[in-house]
Amino acid sequence: MRKTLFFALCAGLLLASGAQAVETANKPVVDDSALPRLGKVWRETNPYRGEAAAFDIGRSAYNQTCARCHGADAATNAAPAPDLRNLDRGCRRIQNPLTKEHCMADNDAYFAKTVQNGKVIVGITHMPPWRDALSQEQAWAIQVFIEGQAKAAAAKARAGAGK
Repeated sequence: MRKTLFFALCAGLLLASGAQAVETANKPVVDDSALPRLGKVWRETNPYRGEAAAFDIGRSAYNQTCARCHGADAATNAAPAPDLRNLDRGCRRIQNPLTKEHCMADNDAYFAKTVQNGKVIVGITHMPPWRDALSQEQAWAIQVFIEGQAKAAAAKARAGAGK
């Protein structure tokens, strides 16, 4: 009984002092050989939009690396971390092709920066950096997958609203 109380007290003190579990970025086991190689220098925009293989590769990499916090198959808004299907939400509504292209380029820059560097807010790591765990190919494929899930969710919502 004393040991249990001692451990509970220690856990409480750690939580009260702001100690947190350190998230680590682990490399996914995914075959991305069907994607064209991009090299070491990160592209400014996602080169895989419209690339059929990227969606499935992205799904596999996403479920191994992102699903723990953002939800399996990027199919829920009930996950503890933000719903990634909303990343390009503003861009999807833009009708002007040039404006939409600029919006997607900004979205790509934000995505790449966040994936590479992670998210630290007020000294608290909300997402670890994935620079050393994800290849550029895997990261862009993940974005293709997320955008595909976002489009599917939007289509489903529109269909449901029409009933």
